[in-house]
Amino acid sequence: MDNFFTDNQDIQLIFENTDLTEVIDLKEGDYAEADEYDFAFTDAQDAKEGCREVLTLIGEIAAQIIAPLAPEVDEEGAHFDHGTVTYAKGTQHAMDVLKNSNLMGFTLPRKYGGLNMPTFIYTIAVEMVSQADASLMNLFGLQDIGDTICEFGDEEQKMRYLPQFSSGEATGAMALTEPDAGSDLQAVQLKATYDESDGTWRLNGVKRFITNGCGDILLVLARSESGTKDGRGLSMFIVEKDESLVVRRIEDKLGIHGSPTCELQFNNTLGHLVGKRRMGLIRYVMALMNGARLGIAAQGLGIAQAAYLEGLEYARAREQFGKAIIDMPLVYEMLISARVNIEAARMLTYDSSRIVDLKKSYDHLLEKSEKPDRELRAQAKYYTSLAALLTPMAKYFSTELANKTAYDMLQIHGGTGYMRDFNIERHYRDARITNIYEGTTQLQYVAAIGGVVTRVWEPEFDRLETQLNDEWQKPLAKELKKKRELLSKAVDYIREKNDHDYQSYYQDKLVEMATKLYIGYLFVKYGVFSDEKKKTAAIFFEKEMPIIEEHYQVVTSGKTRVIEEYADLLKAED
Repeated sequence: MDNFFTDNQDIQLIFENTDLTEVIDLKEGDYAEADEYDFAFTDAQDAKEGCREVLTLIGEIAAQIIAPLAPEVDEEGAHFDHGTVTYAKGTQHAMDVLKNSNLMGFTLPRKYGGLNMPTFIYTIAVEMVSQADASLMNLFGLQDIGDTICEFGDEEQKMRYLPQFSSGEATGAMALTEPDAGSDLQAVQLKATYDESDGTWRLNGVKRFITNGCGDILLVLARSESGTKDGRGLSMFIVEKDESLVVRRIEDKLGIHGSPTCELQFNNTLGHLVGKRRMGLIRYVMALMNGARLGIAAQGLGIAQAAYLEGLEYARAREQFGKAIIDMPLVYEMLISARVNIEAARMLTYDSSRIVDLKKSYDHLLEKSEKPDRELRAQAKYYTSLAALLTPMAKYFSTELANKTAYDMLQIHGGTGYMRDFNIERHYRDARITNIYEGTTQLQYVAAIGGVVTRVWEPEFDRLETQLNDEWQKPLAKELKKKRELLSKAVDYIREKNDHDYQSYYQDKLVEMATKLYIGYLFVKYGVFSDEKKKTAAIFFEKEMPIIEEHYQVVTSGKTRVIEEYADLLKAED
């Protein structure tokens, strides 16, 4: 492929047929910046054209510059020498190209040197960079740090840091995890102490597993309230790299070798409070999670796309028993399944990013309004709830898909795929982290289950149903309605049972039911735009939609044997 954007017909279909008018209108306001900036948009159509140009540029860079460098980046990896981290040569070259192409302030406002692009467009860009080199996405995708400062920092902080991100002068890191605080961030112990003599905060402690911890500007979660033990004692700080912040080591990882994962020691390091004290976890990190989940969902999607294309190319070329192996049913079934589910993950991830765009815009309008009306409050609340449901769904679905696709495509390669002569071996290793970091798949189920049980999905399904009026759509819409009834009955069963352990045990089934149903609606929505999409939609309905009924039977079975016996079988085992 010469261009990962223009050569990918599925990305083209979704981009061209997604109505971004509301997203762009809200982000651009009255389009007044067109008078101030030459590259600002004049209306929604102009914005769509501008987004297409930017994505075409990234698609070209990803295909022609980043992807060819990925094998040597994987081989070389990041370097560590006495506290100094250096990127692989190919990584540094790719970062320089992205920087010189003005692509490092993707979603930041033009006022701070950014492009002011919607999250929807950024998500497409992240997928393409990840397809080229999954490890580079961990540097390119850290633009969410700038977004967080933009959303919650004061004007002085924005003016100081955001232009550095936009120009590519500075890279960032999100320093949350500690040796004893992984997924449970309420357990963070890195201490932030306020020095009343000079009005500064000083940070002391250790952070571990920090992606690009060698970055210039870090967002650090620290315990600012002495004597607290939960999330209400945590605040967020901006830290600029200096001699008091020591990189103790970088991890020797299975994959994503181009991305340095650091252990950090804070030694009375100066920190600048972001927003309000005590809000670090319960507001700022939670908001950051929308971007983080979407970023990793897009990374998983990019890896899956790259792995699928490797498998497809190999299956077409490899002959066994007198014919190409692509003509063998057990082989082409794996390829078809990968393609259909990549399209499913792409629609879900992109649509989730559209919802996140709307959430951010309505939140911004709500904060600016002195007397917000009931409708504005309702819109902000609705998109906040829907984003909180869809982002973990997209994250779990896309990253599990990345692992399965890489696994199956390596299987298609046979023994040669296990050797480092083929890219599929790298994709297989790179995929494995995606359903672990930024919250494991199991934690995505936990994050999504509340929205499933409280029926956050219901109004969105109602809205989608009103769009399914084409003759091709009508029979599929009827099937969706039946499956939706099963989801509703399963939720009723769980709520009436009112058993926390039971709900926790079956939450994965409930979340998967809602996820596949949502994807089903998206397949029917986009299927009218091409015959190929109709075909992949039909296969998704044939292979995946029956799982909703299977999960319904399991969830409403009332069976509790594993819950009852796990302690005797596992905890009592010698």
